[in-house]
Amino acid sequence: MNKATPELQTFSIRDLAGEFDVTTRTIRFYEDRGLLTPERDGQRRIYHKRDRARLVLILRGKRLGFSLDEIQQLVTAYETPEDEVPQLEQYLKTLTEHRETLLQQKEDLEKTLQELEQAERDCRAALARKQG
Repeated sequence: MNKATPELQTFSIRDLAGEFDVTTRTIRFYEDRGLLTPERDGQRRIYHKRDRARLVLILRGKRLGFSLDEIQQLVTAYETPEDEVPQLEQYLKTLTEHRETLLQQKEDLEKTLQELEQAERDCRAALARKQG
């Protein structure tokens, strides 16, 4: 990591991979998807604070379960410094939709677990009848 003034601080791909506990392949994947755009010096990638901030947002989005397309929209909106209201409204909409999807998945999962528990009880009862 470059120890120059904070605004000029740069990072190698290994610096970022180590800091965020991801592989360099993961970072290159995000670069291929257009989520990160490091400067190039020949074959060497030079990441700036902007790239690091974008990586923080990408990884946060992944932790929250967002798709890469959703993350792309959120990261792009985050970086547009004009009127923040539409950006925040879009972010809120995305969060709300994602929460609703997760709640539906949770409900579906709970139903499936109940069905599995009933199937286990039925199977145990059938075994008890056959063995007893």
